[in-house]
Amino acid sequence: MARHTDAVCKLCRREGEKLFLKGERCLSPKCAIERRPYPPGEHGRQAQFQRKVSDYGLQLRAKQKARRIYGVMERQFRRYFREAERRRGLTGLNLLILLESRLDNVVYRLGFASSRPQGRQWVRHGHIEVNGRRVNIPSYLVEPGDVVAVRPSSRQKPAFKELAQDLEHRPAPDWLSRDDMALTARVLGAPERKDLDVTIDEQLIVEYYSR
Repeated sequence: MARHTDAVCKLCRREGEKLFLKGERCLSPKCAIERRPYPPGEHGRQAQFQRKVSDYGLQLRAKQKARRIYGVMERQFRRYFREAERRRGLTGLNLLILLESRLDNVVYRLGFASSRPQGRQWVRHGHIEVNGRRVNIPSYLVEPGDVVAVRPSSRQKPAFKELAQDLEHRPAPDWLSRDDMALTARVLGAPERKDLDVTIDEQLIVEYYSR
């Protein structure tokens, strides 16, 4: 399974903003954006003074930004876009709903993980179950009515043992109902645009794939 293996802080620097790929580190002075607020590479400092970006450049950056936030490779992202086109409604919004419904993202949005990459790791390592069954596929799409929970055998591990106290400071979005003590949650419905915590211009992505 393909995945990004280089330093993820470079991704934030390339997009020029925090993508929150390293959890608490992104909120500390150690964040790469705080220390080096320019694109990575030999000519990164000069790149921040480049001329106006073309329409294609803006579309490409929007697509790459969405991919990097949700940890999706190009081929899989293109499949999500095709599925979004087939569904009724706005293609851009459908795309974001599909990405937001991924299990690794749901684990992060519930506060069970400090970042989406960690949410992906929890799922891959078998710490998460859906409707009472272990699911180790990060791209699994949750549906309204599904119950997502930390597996009982994993709740005594150090990473999850004190999680209930931390959840008090991390409210769940409106489309998810969470039980802090039991480390379980129910999917109440599909996420709406106002529920998304990402700064993505989905219309630019639609324009990119419509060229």
